[in-house]
Amino acid sequence: MPTISRFLGISVRIYYEDHGVPHFHAYYGEFEATVAIDTLETLAGALPMRVQALILEWASQHRDELRANWQLAIEHRHLRSIAPLD
Repeated sequence: MPTISRFLGISVRIYYEDHGVPHFHAYYGEFEATVAIDTLETLAGALPMRVQALILEWASQHRDELRANWQLAIEHRHLRSIAPLD
């Protein structure tokens, strides 16, 4: 499970075998959400409102890096870490 970022108790992962629209998975305790990289729409799951806001802020700051990691995952190459939320 390639974790690409961690901050404030949140783990962000992109999986090598995922398909569909480019997306990432955000985990916070027992909560999980799948978020589209291009639109920042929640595709599945749910997070507490405050955590959801933090994830959306982080993702909007790092969208290009998320897209690059998605491409690396498709190619089964090593994913790059992304800085936590400022």
